[in-house]
Amino acid sequence: MAEVKSYRDLKVWQRAMDLAVAVYTLTKSFPRDEQFGLTSQLRRASSSIAANVAEGYGRASKPAYLNHLRIAQGSLKETETHLLLCARVSICSAAETDPFLEQADELGRMLRSLIVSLEAHGGT
Repeated sequence: MAEVKSYRDLKVWQRAMDLAVAVYTLTKSFPRDEQFGLTSQLRRASSSIAANVAEGYGRASKPAYLNHLRIAQGSLKETETHLLLCARVSICSAAETDPFLEQADELGRMLRSLIVSLEAHGGT
């Protein structure tokens, strides 16, 4: 296992960045009238995942780190919900959103594993 010297070394942060980049790419094709609606919401929620992993990593305490990881989980669920809504209101198809939801599932498992691991080594 590689040594973690920075939040950028964390696989969970890297995957969160991958999801945010993919969401930005997807939303480029959204209708212009959604620029301040779902486009903006999806972009903010998806970028918040990686941002909270990074911010939590930079905090001086484990409880603060765990709190930010939980906020990242919330942002992930928000991202998933916006993706599902996009399909329901026909901004994009379920076939287009399914790969993003699969990425989100994997990222959710990674976040949960990191939280459980941190809790097991010293608690909150």
